[in-house]
Amino acid sequence: MLTDGYHDVPLGKLAMVVTHLEMREAAPLRDVPAPEGVTLRALTPTLDWYRDIFRRVGQDWLWFGRLTKTDAELQALLSDVDTQFFTLTKDGRDEALLELKFTADGTCELAYFGLTPALIGSGAGRYLMNHAIRTAWARPISRFHLHTCTLDSPQALSFYIRSGFTPFKRQVEVADDPRLIDLLDKDAGAHVPTIG
Repeated sequence: MLTDGYHDVPLGKLAMVVTHLEMREAAPLRDVPAPEGVTLRALTPTLDWYRDIFRRVGQDWLWFGRLTKTDAELQALLSDVDTQFFTLTKDGRDEALLELKFTADGTCELAYFGLTPALIGSGAGRYLMNHAIRTAWARPISRFHLHTCTLDSPQALSFYIRSGFTPFKRQVEVADDPRLIDLLDKDAGAHVPTIG
């Protein structure tokens, strides 16, 4: 049934359509080499490293979820033995974030995935996604899942679908605009106007 149901978004808030996607078996991969001068590495992040890469990868897309965490809360996430972290390094600087969260019920969440502007358009995203899929399905999981939203890169949803994920649910999330509560700089996410 079609409706013309608009809903007000309170001042100072952002509304996002969130798409949930899943993969029920390992997707076939097209082998893609690492871009020249780019290396992949696993790591155990420090608080400073994680906050830096989280901001540099996510500032254009208004990533804020982990910026609300206290040191103790974030350290607990970073120390979780069921979570794996990877990055791509170019010219001696880490320029990507891949975070995989495995659960006791046999699933893996692609918790965070992104590149800084230094790697966007280089083919590094496909290379890193191949690594994510191989790493997730190397364990005895039955489901690999993620969610993305309308604040993310316009290419994100189609990239995930091309990678073998299938959308299965959409939701609307309303949250504080992170620029208005000093989690992100006022000029972050320039493609999303600030109202409030």
